[in-house]
Amino acid sequence: MPVRIKICGITRYEDAKVAASIGVDAVGFIFFKKSPRCIAPEEAASIIRQLPPFISRVGVFVDEEIDRVIAIARATGIDTIQLHGTESPRYCTKLPLPVIKAFSIDSSTDLTLLEQYHVAGFLLDTWAAGRRGGTGRTFDWSIARSACIKYSRVILAGGINPTNLEEALETVQPYGIDINSGVEIKPGIKNPRKMRDAVQIVRAWERGEKRHDPFNS
Repeated sequence: MPVRIKICGITRYEDAKVAASIGVDAVGFIFFKKSPRCIAPEEAASIIRQLPPFISRVGVFVDEEIDRVIAIARATGIDTIQLHGTESPRYCTKLPLPVIKAFSIDSSTDLTLLEQYHVAGFLLDTWAAGRRGGTGRTFDWSIARSACIKYSRVILAGGINPTNLEEALETVQPYGIDINSGVEIKPGIKNPRKMRDAVQIVRAWERGEKRHDPFNS
């Protein structure tokens, strides 16, 4: 099964256009005001209107009022909701679009918590005090692999970039990957070369090809 690729933290049409042209499956727009990659709903709507079909538009929220989430979804045209806060299973069932529930992972995380949620997918990210994603740091991928074995549609996030992507895929074998800071010039501004590299690495891995490393040849 192909690995789904999402580029998150989109703030500019130029970056969304590149992402679409290189074959990503989804782009993400962060509506959490404390994020350095936060985008206004009207700006996200403008970008989304210009995207080609068959690319998922994901809205990222953190402990937001349900009514505001629904209002932003309607105003922007997002088709999937990603939740990065302490949202309850009941909260998730009240939303009118498919939900991806994110969990911050550290060595003490109890993965059985995922059983309480009936959502479209789970996203595993790196735990960091006071942060909700975008840390640029990885976590113990063996935990993610355990989740993939037990649960379907697990998306790996947290510090993924072109230099560690192949290892992440080999170790975790996730349903999808969510890349943010690992393909950036600075928060909210993506690096087109790194985005292309990431997509090429994923597709090569799917074909069973190993990335050529001149230092290990």
